[in-house]
Amino acid sequence: MTLMPPTGALIPADAPFSAQQESWLAGFIAGIAAAGRRASTSADAPTATVDVLFGTQTGNAEFLADELVAGARARGLAGKASALDAVTPDQLATMTHVLVITSTYGEGELPDNAGLFWEALQSDTAPRLESVRYAVLGLGDRGYDDFCQAAKLIDTRLEQLGAARLHERVDCDVDFEDPAAEWTTAVLDRLAAETGATGTNAEANKAPAAPTRSPWNKRTPYRSRLAVNRLLSAPHSAKEIRHYEFDLGDSGITYEAGDALAVVPLNDAALVGELLAHLGASGDEETAELLRTEREIRTPSKELIADLVERAPSGELAAVVAQGDRSDLDSWLWGRDVLDLLRTTDPATAPTLPELLPLLRPLQARQYSISSSPLAHPDRIHLTVASVRYGSGDRRYGGVASTYLADRTGGADTAVGVYVQPNASFGVPADDDAPMVMIGPGTGIAPFRGFLHERAARGASGRNWLFFGDRHRETDFVYEDELTELQRRGVLTELDLAFSRDQAEKIYVQTRMRERSRELYGWLEDGAHVYVCGDASRMAKDVEAALLGVVAEQRGRGDDDAAEYLADLRRAKRYVRDVY
Repeated sequence: MTLMPPTGALIPADAPFSAQQESWLAGFIAGIAAAGRRASTSADAPTATVDVLFGTQTGNAEFLADELVAGARARGLAGKASALDAVTPDQLATMTHVLVITSTYGEGELPDNAGLFWEALQSDTAPRLESVRYAVLGLGDRGYDDFCQAAKLIDTRLEQLGAARLHERVDCDVDFEDPAAEWTTAVLDRLAAETGATGTNAEANKAPAAPTRSPWNKRTPYRSRLAVNRLLSAPHSAKEIRHYEFDLGDSGITYEAGDALAVVPLNDAALVGELLAHLGASGDEETAELLRTEREIRTPSKELIADLVERAPSGELAAVVAQGDRSDLDSWLWGRDVLDLLRTTDPATAPTLPELLPLLRPLQARQYSISSSPLAHPDRIHLTVASVRYGSGDRRYGGVASTYLADRTGGADTAVGVYVQPNASFGVPADDDAPMVMIGPGTGIAPFRGFLHERAARGASGRNWLFFGDRHRETDFVYEDELTELQRRGVLTELDLAFSRDQAEKIYVQTRMRERSRELYGWLEDGAHVYVCGDASRMAKDVEAALLGVVAEQRGRGDDDAAEYLADLRRAKRYVRDVY
């Protein structure tokens, strides 16, 4: 649009208008000019704002949220990404277009950075959301009964509060990339069509590019040489904990302390042979390779269980399933693999090999917390892994990835497929002066070894406190020499140890936390960041209960106050967990 000249230039000096008329005309013409400027500006302004809210435990949902924001801006829409816990229901009520991407954690729970949001959203005081248009994308694993439960809960609750569904929810399995991309395209296309966005506004032109992933991922893992495979626990320990170092070579892989490394395992060839022999197909080399490299044969799938129940409705497995108690089924299945289930099935009704293959889930990468710092070890990634071994008699079992690393890698002609899984929410504080409290028994120490090396390399002045424990000090005190040296150098300010079986009364890390209640609360008041890593089913819950107890005791204001105090730490990202 052509800008209009000054209004005075449009009214000749000898025009037959009174002063009052000239004043009115000048204002009228100025109004037209202003409207023109607004129209010109609006062509460059976003036509709608898209709020992308994510709940993530390992970083996948956050990455997809960033991609979604970039895609929205490319279509001429304003967009921003926020963690679910960063948004209150009242703020949600002021939004117009809300896209939620969330994973599901544990037994159908919301991820750590979404729990507070869900708690507020399901309360009786949550506001109505009639002005909100929304869509939900779920990330999960169909191997679990509560597949994408977090996404389902949020989707249903938003509808209950009056929000209008922009697009149907999509629930993604572990191979989420393609369905997530299809959902993203469909949602953004609909938004662009409804709002008239053209993709030509100024914000799109200056918007940051979509995040880029490493070329190394689950489809194209980097073939890394396993440079170190060292036993950490004592030979006579009840556990087998190993230290691994992966050579990054010329891969260009970068990582941060707190990230995870995904290991692409191969099944044990001996187990594959036993399975094929049972099925009477031991000479099929092509199928043997398929089972070794692409199918999950350790953990039975839900599809296999359902198929076997249908084939043998009067069998032992069918009887357990018929009870409808998930805990009973889990107990019955514990330790059993695919071969075990087939052996309990009458050969006359058991599936043949062609019938079995579609019932086996794809073999998935296993993720482990990285136990090194790129500042200290830029050319290698370290892992701290417990080898899973159990069984007796004619069956000995091993964890798919842990025994693959321990027993079947490291030769001159072998390489391990790996890729980095970033975890932006779990890392060393940006403020080098901030105190850190790290709680990681057993292999939960892994990321904190990396944190300590990171802080040492940065010359950070912040105090560092580690709570570590296991069964026996003599056999299970992994990295003892390193931790002692870090203490001597002043990097590790406090080290509290809890070896549960070294005395009659069992002592755990949460015991030590309670014993040092006053000092621990003092660190929190000084701005400490608290990190927890390890077992989610018991340890993480016990540690949180201990932390709440410490706060309640020291503040003296009751349990509700302690819960809100911890919630504030979560919101400030000063209480984060990497649990599994």
